[in-house]
Formats: sequence, C-alpha cells, structure tokens
Amino acid sequence: MTEAVLLQEVDEHGVMTLTLNHEPTRNALTGTGLTEALLGAFARIEHDRGIKVLILTARGKVFSSGGKIDEMARQIQPEVSSAALRQEYRHGIQRLPLALYQLEVPTIAAVNGMAIGAGCDLACMCDIRLASETASFAESFVKVGIIPGDGGAWFLPRIVGMARAVEMSMTGEPIDAQTALQWGLVSRVVPDDQLLPTALEVAHKMTRNSPDIIRMTKRLLREGQNSSLSNLLELSAAYQAIAHKTPEHAVIVQDFMDRKAQKKT
Repeated sequence: MTEAVLLQEVDEHGVMTLTLNHEPTRNALTGTGLTEALLGAFARIEHDRGIKVLILTARGKVFSSGGKIDEMARQIQPEVSSAALRQEYRHGIQRLPLALYQLEVPTIAAVNGMAIGAGCDLACMCDIRLASETASFAESFVKVGIIPGDGGAWFLPRIVGMARAVEMSMTGEPIDAQTALQWGLVSRVVPDDQLLPTALEVAHKMTRNSPDIIRMTKRLLREGQNSSLSNLLELSAAYQAIAHKTPEHAVIVQDFMDRKAQKKT
C-alpha cells in the first residue's frame, strides 16, 4: 500500500501535527498531491473544534523543495497557455496561503531542513516558525526564472522587513537557521532532535488557554496587520464583550476573588 503523502496525528491536547511525506521529491508541493492533502486537512481543522493548534513539519532532511521541476517542464510546453497556467495557480497552490492564513487556530511551522521557494513561503504562511539547527530558508524563485507565485511577496516582507525580503527574493540565496533567527524569520533554533518536542511544548502552552479566546486573539493580530487603529479597536471591543461572558473568564476571575478574600481573613 502506498504511504500517504501527508501524515496526520492529533494528540490528547488537541494538537494536530501534519507531516509532509514525499521524500522522492523532497516534499514538493506541486505534482505530488501534497497541496490537495493539506487543503483537506485544513478543512478538517475548520470543522473540528477539538483541534486547537496545528504543527506543520516534514519527514526527511528537507522541509519542502517547493515546486516540482517536472511540473515546470510541463508548464513551459507550447500547448499549455498562459491563461491556463493562471487558472492552475489560482485554483491550485494559491489556495494554500488563503486557507492556511485564514485558519482560526494557531499554526506552527517546525522547519526540519531546507525550505526552498514555495517551501519557504509555506513556512511563512504559519503564525510561528521554529527551526532545527540544520534548517535553511531560500526565497529562490529567481534561481529558476520565475516569481513567487504563492504569496511569498506578501508574507516575507511582513516577517523580515522589506530590505531583507528584497535581498532574499532578488538573490535567491539561502540563509541558515541562525541568520533566520537574527532576522526574525524564526523565533527559536533548536537541535534537530528537539524540534518536534519544542513545537509540541509551545503548542501545549497554547492549549491550556481558552480555545475561543485563542481564536479571537489570532484574528485580532491578523487584522492588525492591515487595519486602521480605529477599526481594530472597534473589533477588539466587540471581541472583548464576548470574552467577558465566557465561562473560562468567569472561573479565572472568581478564583482570583476567592484567593483575595482568603488573604483578608
């Protein structure tokens, strides 16, 4: 039986781990079924409130090689028109950034090796990136004569700033894990064998909090990237009104008041 290109596991805390599993192509996102499998997993997360955090990682020494060269060879054939290619992108890999960005649960990329081209962008689509010591990142589309077609030009400058995004995008050269840490592309660099345990540790810290509050907080952080301050404050007021009425908040406040009363006696 053929092994799945995407491995899925949900632990008792509600953390889903998705593992890219197509080592022959170094986990290429196109021409392997990985994009479709990821989209299916994201749809499951959207409908399953028991899933509270998503970790995205990969098997092998490469996180993702991005686009499959065999697919590029097909795309340059005369019978494949530019109009057809535009639709392929819109209805194919471009669904990934939209679906992943719009997920309400926090997302953690545990980058275990090279993240190349669309693989680098896939990591950037997540809320948090953790890297193993052997990880590297390359916005390398220019190296194969194409542009970032999957949203990298939107994500990368927001993470590392425009100057560094331009350097990565225009040279196509990789940066190592420590440089990625210095540039803010990743928040932690850990030994290879500690990557997934660290990602799970971070995820479990999140699951201890109210899942509804986590979802609303993520939405506010996302909206804050593009919204005016006044509009964000309006949304914050609405969400805060909801938050004050949640059972979890009531328990926390009552516990505080009880402990305060005990200190007075």
